[in-house]
Amino acid sequence: MVVQPVYVGKLRFLALGDSYTIGESVASSERWPMQLAARVRGDGIDLSDPIILARTGWTTEDLLAGMDQAKLSDKFDLVMLLIGVNNQFQGRSEEEYRQQFSELLKRAVGLAGGEVGQVVVLSIPDWSVMPFGRNFDAKRMSGEIDRFNAICREETVGAGAGYVDVTATSRGATTRPELIAGDGLHPSGEQYGEWATAAMGVVKTAVAR
Repeated sequence: MVVQPVYVGKLRFLALGDSYTIGESVASSERWPMQLAARVRGDGIDLSDPIILARTGWTTEDLLAGMDQAKLSDKFDLVMLLIGVNNQFQGRSEEEYRQQFSELLKRAVGLAGGEVGQVVVLSIPDWSVMPFGRNFDAKRMSGEIDRFNAICREETVGAGAGYVDVTATSRGATTRPELIAGDGLHPSGEQYGEWATAAMGVVKTAVAR
């Protein structure tokens, strides 16, 4: 699924991912990439609304295939990536995730014109704390997410891209029901807003290069 920007500014923004990036169960304006773009513009930086390439249920393999199909070739001033929760949920291996996530990072850098500093990755949220997670072994699920996130962070930092931890915020949903969307699984617009706030510093540095 490709979503085109509403506002087109001087700086181009691409957001890649899964249900979290597409904003499952929230209004389009509440998606974290949309909130982030609006906040960055509020600080005087002419960042476009994002082109979003994401679909609910996508794994790293699905996103790679989606990028092939979309045939993205333009240079972007900011490329953001959030992917991996469905690898964990489907029981796919950590080794596969590392290999495919590394390839996604390389592609993201290519889409940023070779500027690794213009690529920013968000960590994988912990869905096990959501009401939906009560149907599973939440402790085991959370531990698996931590291991996938360790790979995500290692590959991101090793490549020299920006990294933003939103996992801790997602776990706040255990005591803050306002962070949960109506479907009982995905973040609310309020939680996405907190992600946008957490990413502001890294993103402003990335687009100022």
